Amino acid sequence: MTGIEADVREIKESIRELNQKIELLLDERESMAMMKLSEQSLSAFLSEEPDLYTLRDIRAVYR
Repeated sequence: MTGIEADVREIKESIRELNQKIELLLDERESMAMMKLSEQSLSAFLSEEPDLYTLRDIRAVYR
């Protein structure tokens, strides 16, 4: 095997690794976008709902 062939194989392997990392980052970005969208779409609904507990109730439990 010549030096050029070894270099090409190394480059191909590096590209495969980079593609895997890019795919993982894209999946994470997609998940974050979906979570943000859920948060935004639920915010109107949740803001209209009454609170189950007051701040006073919460303070009493955690003291």
